[in-house]
Amino acid sequence: MPASNLVDRHGRRIDYLRVSVTDRCDLRCRYCMSEHMTFLPRDQLMGRSEISAIVERFIARGVRKVRITGGEPLVRRDILELLRDLGAHVGMGLEELTLTTNGTQLARYAAGLRSAGVKRINVSLDTCDPDIFRQITRRGDLDKVLQGLAAAKESGLAVKINMVVLKGLNDAEVPEMLRWCGVQGFDLSLIETMPLGAVDEDRVDRFVPLTAILERLSAAFDLVRDAHRTSGPARYWRSPWGTRLGLISPLTANFCDGCNRVRLTTEGKLYMCLGHEDAVDLRQALRQDGVQGLDAAIDYALANKPARHQFQIQRGSAPAVARHMSVTGG
Repeated sequence: MPASNLVDRHGRRIDYLRVSVTDRCDLRCRYCMSEHMTFLPRDQLMGRSEISAIVERFIARGVRKVRITGGEPLVRRDILELLRDLGAHVGMGLEELTLTTNGTQLARYAAGLRSAGVKRINVSLDTCDPDIFRQITRRGDLDKVLQGLAAAKESGLAVKINMVVLKGLNDAEVPEMLRWCGVQGFDLSLIETMPLGAVDEDRVDRFVPLTAILERLSAAFDLVRDAHRTSGPARYWRSPWGTRLGLISPLTANFCDGCNRVRLTTEGKLYMCLGHEDAVDLRQALRQDGVQGLDAAIDYALANKPARHQFQIQRGSAPAVARHMSVTGG
């Protein structure tokens, strides 16, 4: 089958695959999940060989970037072996293998990530205040994350910090986070909270439009619009420290027209859109009909990829989709 033939019904080329390797996480961030979560039994998760087979087929068909996500991917026991499997394709069709982590396990895994072929990581960190960190994560130790970030830098990993901006919790911290990231040499992406899965509070109370945050930052810092583009939806500015500030605004600035990604869950289901419930079971297709069945299932998924999500946040309304972010992998 020819390369680069992953085009959806809207003419968008799909060259970015996000893969959730576990729905489990060692934190319980209040905007992401409930405090008392029920995770999938481990025997329902895809094995290493199944993940590799599906990802390799996507690479053969034109995917150029693969991001490993979770839950927290570094709590998966065979994560380094899996990354080495996938990292072998970098330069052989795959241009980049990346990973998103909460950073709690980074001190242990940073060097292994680098040797497996990962050169760049995203670290979810919503504050540098230990008390606010514990409040947001419900159980986290900020020192572990900071130690992990130091190990990532020492290992030569490029780091981008992902910060979900939450009214009344960390929104006042954004200028200091930008300054801290600049000094550390980290890029920073700010993200609006998204209505995925039921959590223990009304997201309306925590929602902050990033348009307001950008106004505040522009008044405090000399920000220069940056034409830099990645495989993601962020719009970028250059900070006074030379690092980049990215804004991901699914609610105030819809980014679906240029969507180039699909998401594979740890159960082997392919979600064509983060904001829709429709999915195609690629693991079942692979088990039943091998590569031919897998190709047919991928083709069906692309033919049914929606034009856009329907995210909105209204007081008392149900989440846009019932599944939590950890299921789909962000």
